Amino acid sequence: MDALRRRYREQAVQRGINPRDVDVLLSDSLRQPLAYIVAHGDERIDSASLEALLRRRFSGEPLQYIRRRTEFFGHEFYVDDRVLIPRPETELLVETAIARAPRGARVIDIGTGSGCIAVSLQLARPDLRVVGVDTSVGALTVAKINGATALAASDVLSAFRRDFDLVVANPPYIAAQEMQQLAPEVRDHEPRIALTPGARGTEVIERILAQAKTNVIMEIAMGQESAIRELAAIHRYDIDAVINDLAGIPRVVVLSARGRR
Repeated sequence: MDALRRRYREQAVQRGINPRDVDVLLSDSLRQPLAYIVAHGDERIDSASLEALLRRRFSGEPLQYIRRRTEFFGHEFYVDDRVLIPRPETELLVETAIARAPRGARVIDIGTGSGCIAVSLQLARPDLRVVGVDTSVGALTVAKINGATALAASDVLSAFRRDFDLVVANPPYIAAQEMQQLAPEVRDHEPRIALTPGARGTEVIERILAQAKTNVIMEIAMGQESAIRELAAIHRYDIDAVINDLAGIPRVVVLSARGRR
């Protein structure tokens, strides 16, 4: 097994892929923990199942889609190509919402995707009433698999009256012209609708602020803070906080609708 593992790790490096992905897929194919792979290097294995998995990974398919799972906020979530793969930066959005949501608040998670935000909030704050919304029926199916219990098909907030206290969102925010700069495994495999809303990158954010009329906690892109401040002023929001991620990039913005503090 060691020689096989070494060869495929070298091929991964040549393709710009983390060689650890080889170990993870080898572990999955053998249904053994990673420690077993290291400790049993002299074992002979049938490599057919590993090779099938690696063909997909070497073609650029994200590891999380191949494995059909990923970790987020201390929990494991099912993912496939109907939903965006949850990112570590989005955990900051969840942390902020946990800390700031009023007790018993009615929360709308716009663009719920895999449901990772809605489910994480519900697990951490059982007092909250969280509804995940998405335009994609496929995404809502994935969110249901992950344990989201209150879901609705809605284009932003079009299906709702103003009967909620807080909006949380990780909206699509990449400007269309920046899509080509993304890693191929993101650009070519993750849902485009979850990545870019259009030319400016703020189109969905604008619609959220126009429709919410309540407090909002939202993830934003690098370099978007100035645009968000302008939109907040237009739609009569005060910015209570802009929170940087671990790289020092403004990542989460906390807004309060004037008159709703």
